[in-house]
Amino acid sequence: MAKRKLQVADLTPMLSPLTSLLDVQQRVSLIEQTTVHTFKKNEVIYSEGDDPQFMHCLVAGKVKIHKLGAGGRRQIVRVVRPVEFFGYRAAFARQLYVNTAAAFEPSVILRVPIAAIMLLMRINASLACFFVQRLATDLGRADERMVNLTQKHIQGRLAESLLFLRDSYGMEEDGSTLSIYLSREDLASLSNMTTANAIRTLRAFCTENILAVDGRKIKFLDVQRLEQISRLG
Repeated sequence: MAKRKLQVADLTPMLSPLTSLLDVQQRVSLIEQTTVHTFKKNEVIYSEGDDPQFMHCLVAGKVKIHKLGAGGRRQIVRVVRPVEFFGYRAAFARQLYVNTAAAFEPSVILRVPIAAIMLLMRINASLACFFVQRLATDLGRADERMVNLTQKHIQGRLAESLLFLRDSYGMEEDGSTLSIYLSREDLASLSNMTTANAIRTLRAFCTENILAVDGRKIKFLDVQRLEQISRLG
């Protein structure tokens, strides 16, 4: 992890969803306490069991949130996209982190002290509502993902994950290729299946001309069919 210094003017647009709710004095105080960090591909941002000291904001890059399960198997429970805040729920719950965050690819992240956020929330109702809304939204998404990953069959789970990645990170300029390149292990972890099952299902989708795969690049050939498989499970 590398740390670098930016000016207040540089940080203001990055934190705009947050700073737009603050008055001038609150905004300056928060930005002065914010630091900028860069992370390499697969570098850990925080680990399960760490004491949460910061709220994070992803400025550029991609981040995965994963948790160690039974038998040492890692499950990706969430992905983070720019510009999104993460890593603050545990602090609000007065817990240690229950998961780990790592960079999918080289990423730039802002860190804001949790203590500063909590102090502002006590005097700024709009800011408190901002985080309540986001926590409620995240909980709803987590509930939906849990049902999808436990009730759908293997093909439905993989199709749902691919569409989830499309909605989270978008497509390349061709409009068909996912803009995130995942290892088979990460794709399997996101889809709650073994790596072998992920590889076999990807191969089946290619045989049926639903996808085209070139290394870690995944191109959608038949989006309607993929959506149907996801929907039917």
